[in-house]
Parts: sequence; structure tokens; C-alpha cells
Amino acid sequence: MHIQILGSAAGGGFPQWNCNCANCAGFRNGSVNALPRTQSSIALSDDGATWIICNASPDIRAQLHGFTPMQPGRAPRDTGIGAIVLMDSQIDHTAGLLSLREGCPLDVWCTDMVYEDLTTGFPLFNILEHWNGGLRRHRIELGRSFTIPACASLVFQPLTLHSSAPPYSPHRSKPHPGDNIGLLVEDQRSGGKLFYAPGLGEVDMALLRHMEDADCLLVDGTLWTDDEMQQRGVGTRTGREMGHLAQRGAGGMLEVLEHVPRPRKVLIHINNTNPILDEDSPERAELKRRGIEVAFDGMSITL
Repeated sequence: MHIQILGSAAGGGFPQWNCNCANCAGFRNGSVNALPRTQSSIALSDDGATWIICNASPDIRAQLHGFTPMQPGRAPRDTGIGAIVLMDSQIDHTAGLLSLREGCPLDVWCTDMVYEDLTTGFPLFNILEHWNGGLRRHRIELGRSFTIPACASLVFQPLTLHSSAPPYSPHRSKPHPGDNIGLLVEDQRSGGKLFYAPGLGEVDMALLRHMEDADCLLVDGTLWTDDEMQQRGVGTRTGREMGHLAQRGAGGMLEVLEHVPRPRKVLIHINNTNPILDEDSPERAELKRRGIEVAFDGMSITL
């Protein structure tokens, strides 16, 4: 299985266009040693030619331009995109579908709750019907694995996550199963398994067992501390209120990852305020000591 990190940041990317936190301002003036990052999205393939995109971020045009296999040039109009899987209905993970309208019809896999949001509060499916048939929806059923013809060797197991629906959703304060999913993806030929959960608010024992069964974890790295947005003076909500498990603190992601010593561990969906973006920071050094990597745009993993 080929895994390509198209985007590794949380909403707004890094540096965020309107943010002057220590990280964003430091990146601009050269005092922070960090890489720029676009908003979170990955691509998966079983042959390196046809790809399944997991989440379509608003930065998708730049992400596709930066990854040569996405434009194989086999015809006057062409793409390496075989299908799209949506993990949730967050604007950061779905707005890129608008930029792909010239390529419609597109096959999109999503849960019932995501489909409901994307046909009501943020009606992308309705809007894109006007472009060559729009989005062909395929249903993700919780508790039931599925395959996608474009990459038939990959088996996708959807995992119910404890997280939040987007702010525009009527389910924002009343979470429903299917608002947000993780994926356990297995390559039937190599046996490699990926656990992918860019938005993760809580890890229970069932989820921990899936993490232990994987060869690589790509997990929520949004915030270092739960009150980070408040401490940086750029927000009022905590990580838990936004559906993200912070790295530090009791029951935080670092503590969780201590219980899964075998897999490769990579943090993704990193907020612009998170000190781990600074490669010279004490927090980044702590991750290195723990054997935890920080995803970056263009990172490639093979399982």
C-alpha cells in the first residue's frame, strides 16, 4: 500500500493566513524552523497509479499539482484520482470537492450522517449535480468493511470515532455515530495495515485494539495541550470541545501511544498553534524521544 500525505495541517493550514501566533509569525520572520503545510488529506493506492483520496481539502489543487502521479497525462483530460472517501463533513475536509468539479462525475464514499450534512447545511452534492452528474455517492455502513474498485486490493474498515460534527451541522452538540469515522485499511496483497484518524476526540478499548493491529498509525495531532488555543490567544474552545484529543495531559495522545509500541506512529492534522511544528522546540524533541513522527506535506509511506 502506497500512502501519500497531501496535506498535514489542521484547518487554515500553516501558516494560517490571518494568524499571528508565535508559530505563524515566527515562520514568516524566519525565527521558527518549520515547514509550511496545507490542510489535512491523504491519498492511498495499491499500484502507485490509481489513487483514493481520503478527504478533499480546500488546498486540493495545490496538493494535486505537487504530486506527479495525480496527473498521468494519458488523455486530453485525465487524473490519477479513482475515488474519494470522506471521513467527516468538515469544511476543511470537503470543500475541495468544489475544485474538482471539472472532473465530475466523481465516486464518493461517505456515511449517512456525512451525506445528510452535505445535502442540507453544506449541500455540495446538490450543487455539483450541475457538473456532468456531480458526485456519485456510495454508502459507508458502520461496522461493515468495503472495497473500492479503483484500488481493489485495499479493504477499508470504517471505525466509529468519538469526535464532533462541523459547527454548521445540527449534530454539532449531539454527536451521532457516523459524524466522524476512522479507517483501518489493509492491503490484501502485502498484509500492511494503516490506521487513519485525523479527527479523534477519545480512544476507547475497542479503538485501541485496532490501533495495536496496525502497522502504521496516522492520528490526530491537532493540539499539544487541551487549552492551547486559549493560551495562544487565538480562540476560546478547548481541544475536547472541538473533538480533538491533545497530545499532553492525562489520557492524551502521548499516553495512548505508549500502549501501542509496535506500529509506526505519525501525527497529522496539526494546528498552526502546536509547538511541535517548530523542529527545534522541546516538544518536538520529546516526540523524537518517544519515536513519534510529525507528518509533512509530501511524506510517503509504504506498507
